Amino acid sequence: MGKTHADRCHGAAGRPRCPAKEAVILDAALMLLSERGFTRMPLDGVARAAGVSKATIHLRFRTKTELAAAALKTLRPSSAPPETGDVRADLVAQLADFAATLTRTPGMALIGTCLAEEAHTPELLQLFRECAVQPRRDAMRRLLDRACVQGVLASGADPDAVTSALLGASYADHLAGRTTAEGWAERTVAGVLALPVCP
Repeated sequence: MGKTHADRCHGAAGRPRCPAKEAVILDAALMLLSERGFTRMPLDGVARAAGVSKATIHLRFRTKTELAAAALKTLRPSSAPPETGDVRADLVAQLADFAATLTRTPGMALIGTCLAEEAHTPELLQLFRECAVQPRRDAMRRLLDRACVQGVLASGADPDAVTSALLGASYADHLAGRTTAEGWAERTVAGVLALPVCP
C-alpha cells in the first residue's frame, strides 16, 4: 500500500465512468470494509455485493487500495451548503453534514473496524485518516480560523481542540444513544463556542 496521499485519495484516470454504477461499487466496498476490514475484503466479494463483475471494478480501480481509498473518500464533506460568510451558520452546516454522513453510511462501524485492525493492518486506519478524517478536519478548521478573526471564537481558544470538540460530539452522542437529528448541530456549535477559555 505504499502510495502517496495524492495517489491513494484520488481515483484512477481513464475511461469515463458511470456514476450510478461506481456509487454502488463504493457503497459495497464501504460496507465490506466496515464488516470485514481491508485484509478480508476480497474484490470478488465487492463485485458480488455490487452486482457487477470483478473486471468492471478493475476498469475503475487498479488496486484494492485504490478502491478502499475511493470508498473512504465518500465520507468527506459532500452535502454541506456552500459557505455563506456567516461563520456560525457555516459551522452548523458542516457539523450537520458530518453527522448525516455517519448516519447515512456505516461510518461508526468503519471507525471501529479501523481501530480494531490497527495492530495488524495499520494501513486501513491511515487511509481513513487521509481520505476521510483529515479533509473533514481541514474544512472545520478553516471555518474556525475565520471564527477567530471575526471574534466568534473565544480569544485564546485552540482551533484544533475546538475542531476535535465539535466533531467528537457526534461520536460521543452516538455512543451515548443521543440523537443527532434536527437541531443537534445548532445546539452543539452554540455550546462549544460558548465555552470559556482558561488563561
